[in-house]
Amino acid sequence: MSAPKKIFGIILAGGEGKRLMPLTADRAKPAVPFGGQYRLIDFAISNLINSGLRQVVVLTQYKSHSLDRHISQTWRMSALLDSYVTSVPAQQRLGKRWFSGSADAILQSMNLLNDEKPDIVVVIGADHVYRMDFRQMIDAHIASGAKATVAGIRQPLALASQFGVIDTDPEDQGRIRAFLEKPTDATGLPDAPHEVLASMGNYVFDADALIAAVETDGESPTSGHDMGGDIIPYFVGRGEAGVYDMKRNEVPGSSPRDRSYWRDVGTIESFFDAHMDLISTLPVFNLYNTDWPIHSQTVNSPPAKFVRDSVGRIGNAIDSIVSLGSVLSGTHLERSVVGPWTLAGGGSTITDSVVFDHVHVGAGSRVHRAILDKNVVLADGATVGVDRERDLARGFTVTETGITVVGKGLYIER
Repeated sequence: MSAPKKIFGIILAGGEGKRLMPLTADRAKPAVPFGGQYRLIDFAISNLINSGLRQVVVLTQYKSHSLDRHISQTWRMSALLDSYVTSVPAQQRLGKRWFSGSADAILQSMNLLNDEKPDIVVVIGADHVYRMDFRQMIDAHIASGAKATVAGIRQPLALASQFGVIDTDPEDQGRIRAFLEKPTDATGLPDAPHEVLASMGNYVFDADALIAAVETDGESPTSGHDMGGDIIPYFVGRGEAGVYDMKRNEVPGSSPRDRSYWRDVGTIESFFDAHMDLISTLPVFNLYNTDWPIHSQTVNSPPAKFVRDSVGRIGNAIDSIVSLGSVLSGTHLERSVVGPWTLAGGGSTITDSVVFDHVHVGAGSRVHRAILDKNVVLADGATVGVDRERDLARGFTVTETGITVVGKGLYIER
């Protein structure tokens, strides 16, 4: 019997997240709160830990303090068994420069691989919302004989121009023939002409092949030093790249409705839509799957409370998530996600919105189709998301689809 493969996990968490501004004005994109009590990074780490990986590093760079703090406070593994989840900042080991791309991040962190000497390296992004059993992908990678395997998720053909699209070999559907970056002329899959395989940004590599690839890439003056844009095409050109169709992945506890769910929450619209996916009676993404839990920091808080306001008005909560420590007094809450320690005063209304932690919504205030970052305070009778022109005049971000975003710690007058 051969010895089991040693698996090492790398989470790439160094992006700036410019398209999520102002939510990323003071924090790294993977540290952005999601779903009430979580951070985006929790989905990536939970998937790796639930898949049996016990040595995971998170490569950080921009505005990483809150991300580093969250990882150190939340993800504590048993050192007795040489298990850990740890953040690794840009260390400038190859000169006085930051990471110039995701592949360069791995090249500049080569000491991690040299120290652990893994057989297999799993490399994933830090800011997608999904469930995935990576053990199944690793087993498929080993069985295929490929040096690199890319996880593909089926997406509508009409959306092909938004993704990196995987073109498979017609003679061997498990091999990648070409990797197309946002193509406008993609063709559908043989078994589903209306779909394409889009890259999820999740990869499995033979460790020695990954090391050789990033070292070769690091010597190229014309490379963008990007995993998807340069490293995967390197393996494709050598005939050594395989694909793993997410449709094959069987996550314990998943339902037909939320199976193979994946969201790239890189824009305000996709971030907002992913929250709306959580709150229906039969959610498109089910946070309550105890067979494959999404772990996060335990909030030391009392339960959420719903009470009448000072004049006896009774509030209600419909199709919503309310986190620990929040108190809603005579509030109408509908189709919204509310973070920890939010206070909402009498007669206030919160609809179709995402509210982060420690937000205060004054009495009689109205919040509609909005995202409120932490520590935002609405004066009594104030509004957000009700008058687009007024929101713009106050300096708030308003998307083309009408989502108003209020940055951290702002006070909103009536």
